Amino acid sequence: MLTPRHTPGSQVRHLASGGWRLEIPTGPAGRYRLAQLDDYADLPRRAFPWKSPFNLSLRARAAQADMPGTWGFGLWNDPFALSLGFGGGRRIPALPNAAWFFFASAPNYLSLRDDLPAQGGLAATFQSPRWPAAILAMGAVALPLLALPPVARIMRKLGRRVVKQDAVTLAGDPCEWHTYRLEWSQSQVTCCMDGNPVLETSVAPLGPLALVIWVDNQYAAWPPSGRLSFGALGNDQPAWIEIEEVAAERFA
Repeated sequence: MLTPRHTPGSQVRHLASGGWRLEIPTGPAGRYRLAQLDDYADLPRRAFPWKSPFNLSLRARAAQADMPGTWGFGLWNDPFALSLGFGGGRRIPALPNAAWFFFASAPNYLSLRDDLPAQGGLAATFQSPRWPAAILAMGAVALPLLALPPVARIMRKLGRRVVKQDAVTLAGDPCEWHTYRLEWSQSQVTCCMDGNPVLETSVAPLGPLALVIWVDNQYAAWPPSGRLSFGALGNDQPAWIEIEEVAAERFA
């Protein structure tokens, strides 16, 4: 069951069509705004509801082609536990596992690889090992060094040896209704848009994963220059997405 969550002033509401509208209000930079539907709430990561093989399909449209921040839908393991008090904050951070349709405005740069698209409309996957928390905790000691671009460039190169990823740029106007489908098996992910395959990759995430649908004003960038940045963007008009005909199922 999908549960709505949102920051003050944002909203998640049912539409007469049976779908949902997720909307964040106008506001300044520096203040995070989120509207989200998910099915993981206060669950520990090991109890997330979905394992492969799994299919997700839905129809969606957005208010603007380049809304400040990010929006999208798909599966993830909430790796950084940045849930703003929605439950994930009690999880220990993990390396990312995800398969989703992801829309990211500038200055987002969400790729460790230089040969993959890192912003705009994407079909993308991440596959990472499930390392014990103790190993991740030892790595966390080096996080302050990421503020130094030369060190960050080295860490970025090392990171792509551990975190596998794949992504393609989506064509089409996101303001128009499109049908999106994600098929996840143990060895492959296929993403389709309006019935046409746009990504077929062997970079398949490790489960269990959870379903998330969201719109927010966040950005994060780790470009080839190594200059790491993140924050919340200003938006001078409400940003919203509408979704309908959501179908998620695990099959044998």
